[in-house]
Amino acid sequence: MGLQEQKRHFSVNLLDWYMVNRRDLPWRRHNNPYFTWVSEIMLQQTRVDTVIPYFNRFIGNFPTVQALAEAPEEEVLKNWEGLGYYSRARNLQAAARQVMELHGGEMPQDKQSVFALKGVGPYTAGAILSIAFNQPQPAVDGNVMRVLSRYFLIDEDIMKGSTRVLMEELAGELIPEGRARDFNQALMELGALVCTPKAPHCLTCPVMEQCSGRIAGRELTLPVKTKAKPPRPEQRLVALVEGRGVHRGRVLVRQRPQTGLLARMWELPHVLAAPAAAGKAAVPLADEPAMALLAGSLWAEGFAARPEGLATHAEHVFSHIVWNLQVYKCTEQDQSSELPLIAAEARAAYDAQAASLAGAAPAAMSSASADDASQDIDAASITAHAIQEALTGKSDGLTYQWIGPEDMEKLAFPNVFLKLLRSYFAGAYDEAVE
Repeated sequence: MGLQEQKRHFSVNLLDWYMVNRRDLPWRRHNNPYFTWVSEIMLQQTRVDTVIPYFNRFIGNFPTVQALAEAPEEEVLKNWEGLGYYSRARNLQAAARQVMELHGGEMPQDKQSVFALKGVGPYTAGAILSIAFNQPQPAVDGNVMRVLSRYFLIDEDIMKGSTRVLMEELAGELIPEGRARDFNQALMELGALVCTPKAPHCLTCPVMEQCSGRIAGRELTLPVKTKAKPPRPEQRLVALVEGRGVHRGRVLVRQRPQTGLLARMWELPHVLAAPAAAGKAAVPLADEPAMALLAGSLWAEGFAARPEGLATHAEHVFSHIVWNLQVYKCTEQDQSSELPLIAAEARAAYDAQAASLAGAAPAAMSSASADDASQDIDAASITAHAIQEALTGKSDGLTYQWIGPEDMEKLAFPNVFLKLLRSYFAGAYDEAVE
């Protein structure tokens, strides 16, 4: 069988399989361009089963492009809460405003205009145009590249831009005339359900008969993919500050800066203890200097709080960073009488910690490689810098607020802080430090 016949076999059999086996997904029930767009943004790096309830809630609250464009950002983020990669939600709303301003609220149907929307890349543009408007545009993501690599025995590294171009050209050639909507969804479905990354279900695959990768015994080694750099671990100290007096029953939270990582989302106050080299574990800080660092960092922002003890550990994974969190229960103190005392205690503990780190650097130089030693010194200097900055009283301008359980329904938190706060208000840490 020649290449053209192999392509025809793939397209015909894949479509036949899809029409019988396609999943009933809420965004597939209507050829609504806005629904398609929202679903594709949500599905980026997120499983279908996870997305379904988020999609239903999001569309229920923002049923049109206009509704999304006009909604307060805080409300949009709250509806995205727990889904992760929050820049997707901000970009989606920014793009909705573009559609309102430039296209009268109607989703554009030409590739250039769709691609110009904020947060829309080549894959998403192809998915919108093919699924919503049945245009013969390829939609190539990781699932699709895996399927094509195996079926056509393509040994090129899928992390390279040149390989993506090759895949897009090939995928475009495979689309049967007038069937772009079904074909692209069929290709995605095959990658999600059958041609899976680690254990492909070759015996139930509708195109196994002509799959060159399977015939060559390469189905488990394809696609070729350069390993990504491992995320950098960071040890962070988190303050669960319980209010007293007028703040009794409430917890101190803060809003992140206007730009950057998790922009404008709410969180528990936390501070970097020390970074670690990529691929190496972040070493937990001992409780005494950790609690002193927390007290000093809160003091720098104008809050007097005394850490009482370790409540729990948590982890938050980004694509490039892993936060390893040591969470301490703290108690609000009277600023006028107790702030100087807490600051003095913090300074003493900081001085001891800085001296310890400084003393450890020469040992690292003699016992480790030059690269490892420089990383140890960098960690020490960064920690010392954090100590000094906390003690100078320099404010980073963040917004702080005391909240109760009822406020959890209004403010948007990253998933790790959402879980910590829900556990706290449920009494999970009541005995943690006793």
